[in-house]
Amino acid sequence: MTIRLYDTSARQIRDFVPLSAGCVSIYLCGATVQAAPHIGHIRSGLNFDIMRRWFEFRGYDVTFIRNVTDIDDKIIWKAAEQNRPWWSIGYENERAFGDAYTALGCLPPTYEPRATGHVTEMVEMMRTLIERGHAYEADGSVYFDVRSWPSYLELSKQDLDEMRQPAEEGITGKRDPRDFAMWKATKPGEPDWETPWGRGRPGWHLECSAMAHRYLGSAFDIHGGGLDLIFPHHENEIAQARAFGDEFAKYWVHNAWVTMSGEKMSKSLGNSVLVGEMVKHWRPIVLRYYLGTPHYRSTIEYSEEALREAESAFARIEGFIQRVMELAGKPVEPAADVPPAFAEAMDDDLGVPQALAVVHTTVRQGNSALAADDKDAAVARLAEVRAMLGVLGLDPLDAQWAGESNQGEDLHGVVDSLVRMVLDQREAARARKDWTTADAIRDQLNQSGLVIEDGPQGPRWTLGPR
Repeated sequence: MTIRLYDTSARQIRDFVPLSAGCVSIYLCGATVQAAPHIGHIRSGLNFDIMRRWFEFRGYDVTFIRNVTDIDDKIIWKAAEQNRPWWSIGYENERAFGDAYTALGCLPPTYEPRATGHVTEMVEMMRTLIERGHAYEADGSVYFDVRSWPSYLELSKQDLDEMRQPAEEGITGKRDPRDFAMWKATKPGEPDWETPWGRGRPGWHLECSAMAHRYLGSAFDIHGGGLDLIFPHHENEIAQARAFGDEFAKYWVHNAWVTMSGEKMSKSLGNSVLVGEMVKHWRPIVLRYYLGTPHYRSTIEYSEEALREAESAFARIEGFIQRVMELAGKPVEPAADVPPAFAEAMDDDLGVPQALAVVHTTVRQGNSALAADDKDAAVARLAEVRAMLGVLGLDPLDAQWAGESNQGEDLHGVVDSLVRMVLDQREAARARKDWTTADAIRDQLNQSGLVIEDGPQGPRWTLGPR
């Protein structure tokens, strides 16, 4: 068994060999909490949640760090616009991100450090880099000297002489315009911390290098994030950390975007879809299916039609699960292992689309067993389906989705009683061979959003796709 991952730094799929046998260390660039999350933000958390689950299923002990950037330019600007303390903006949106991760079934990280809690580590890193000639102070700010590090741009594969560093507002004193700020000198009204070079606040890139070192040490296995972070954020992280003396990340894994009309979903473009609003209209487990089942390196083009297709596909899986549970008359536990084809797909760069195809094939086999009244085969297929869905965080019988499945339980009972009365009328019509009336009742129920299925145990109903 060998898990293989696409390593951005190598531009190829590589065999995963952990630094420590049986253990995996992952650092994921998490939320910058200037605003509530849209589904594009949460996709990264979902993709790496599936990665973590697969490593754990394969027997690895996983340490998973997902940071919170709770101080940066955008948070300060939002605070000024809204006339609120900067920390209240960050805390409110940090909670919104936490709620979104939880709603979509993401396991909590091992640790979730905030940038503002690690200024001590940042100061120590800057002091060392200045002593080694890789950083310098100017007017109270500290900059990384990119010319001092020959391997700079090793991740993004750019040419230093042909690139321009994104402009940093209010930054002065750089030796080279491509040098980037590790620490920004204080400005009136902004939060600041004391350092040997005066009061100021952290630069974005420095935060992650310092937190990764604090929680995972000088070397760790996987660094993750969205494609948009390759440059400048991850490139600058590498330069700081390695110039400091860390080996840093062995593998770099990046997920693709969620787009609307071909553009990356973002607040600035005004095309975002907030998770907090989405879960009011779509079941969270369906949103997870929609965002988590495409390959992590494939772009998702958002549309309600695509979401409805995901809802219908997941409803077919749920329908099978419900039918077998009714037939079994007792809980059916997940199988101890997954089918070999599923494992092969997941081992190959987390091939979730191919793994999901195995899930649907197994569901079809289970439905055939139901039609043949083969209870043992149907139960066996359900056990396999539950094992596979568990890896993807999509098992509707799992405790994490218990709140979602139970919140409409009382209403379901009322609706079931009413529908049973109508189905009894349909059965009576069929008994007297009044096919016109029986078909009319079924059509009326279908128009109401209910799907009626006739089986050996009699008719049953489920909610159809919206």
